[in-house]
Amino acid sequence: MKKLDANFTYLKDMYIDGYFPDFLVDKVKEQIASLVSFLESGTYTNDDIQAKLDEMTLAINDLQEEFEENESEIETVARDSIGTTVEEILQFFEIDIDIETAIGERDW
Repeated sequence: MKKLDANFTYLKDMYIDGYFPDFLVDKVKEQIASLVSFLESGTYTNDDIQAKLDEMTLAINDLQEEFEENESEIETVARDSIGTTVEEILQFFEIDIDIETAIGERDW
């Protein structure tokens, strides 16, 4: 089973941009890290992967209000950062799911 490098950088652009409160970026990271744990288990089908991606994306959707309450939002930089992070993870695990499909449940 593959393991993602412990030094993998999640959400780099969100962490370096002061517009995004770190504690909220941490919450987004937790959702993505949950996906990574699932993928590291090595026991899944493509349907299982998409279901986990949808679960992750819906959980990130649920954070939007909290971002707004903290004078931030999941906007262009965040969308790109989340998309890039998820895409890199899918590539690492050699999962052939287009990023638009992978995070298709997003409303950000």
